[in-house]
Amino acid sequence: MRTTLRSAAALAGLTVLVSACAAPTSTTGATQEEGTVTVGTLRGQPHLYTPYFYEEFAPEGTDVEVVLFDSSTDIKNAVVSGAVDFGVAGAPSALAGIAAGQEVRIIASSADGGTGIVATPEVQSPEDLRGKRIGYPRGASQEILLKLALREQGIDPDADVELVNLPFSDMADAMATGQVDAFSSAELGPSIAKQAGAHDVLSPYESAVGKVNIVLMTVQSTIEDDPAVVQEVVDAHIQATEHIDADRQVWVDGVVDTFGIDRAVVETSTQNIWPRWDLPQEYRDQVSALADEMVAFDQLPSQPDREAIFDTTFVDSSEFAG
Repeated sequence: MRTTLRSAAALAGLTVLVSACAAPTSTTGATQEEGTVTVGTLRGQPHLYTPYFYEEFAPEGTDVEVVLFDSSTDIKNAVVSGAVDFGVAGAPSALAGIAAGQEVRIIASSADGGTGIVATPEVQSPEDLRGKRIGYPRGASQEILLKLALREQGIDPDADVELVNLPFSDMADAMATGQVDAFSSAELGPSIAKQAGAHDVLSPYESAVGKVNIVLMTVQSTIEDDPAVVQEVVDAHIQATEHIDADRQVWVDGVVDTFGIDRAVVETSTQNIWPRWDLPQEYRDQVSALADEMVAFDQLPSQPDREAIFDTTFVDSSEFAG
């Protein structure tokens, strides 16, 4: 059930609240109290941690609740259904929603990077990947980035290597047990593997897609019904993003304290993540390139409406967009 967002005036008198570990892990059972602005994000992911800092920058009287999910698709579906009002999630999930005719809108970027293509010490160069088993998450951007990176090295991903479809959470274990010699995955998998001796073997960031990864999204009806609240959330997002980028230790501390993840792994992973909030033309072109590749790799049935992907109104209007 959707809770109608209130204007800033209607929210007056409420205290700022962020719900962390006690939040539900899926849309089932997610609740929204009267006047609460809810933001969905992923559990245990440093590149999706920004909403935990919204409370420091939300205007007085705004109530924010962070709701945890297990996948970006779950977050996007929760935004579309109204189970949450905003989502910080992977750009591919937003593109998939738009291609399916859902009124998802990207209203800010959130983090670049967060992808790694790593290999065991025995695989010393890209050429050594020939004939090897490489883990990848089917249908994710890491599949696309892996195949593009392999082709850039003259390696045919369909003939020169053996691709093994694995869940994100299984990548590091699969390498540790010898099931794969390399893998392409989102953090924290690459950083966990590096702690055990793995190393970067290919860069996933050399294609036209660049480092595009995480975005802030909502739906058109929210934009139309409560633009003042959307502006508040974007303003808080901009300030929170600048905060963690300037003070990466507070970012690392937050992830470790909230989720109990090994500090060394979090510190390694944040070196592969670039927080951001802006939507310049270059960035929008990279997201369009990602959509092109998703179609080419049969992850999308058709191109999303490019005019419907972004709403730059709120980053353009923000007093905090320096």
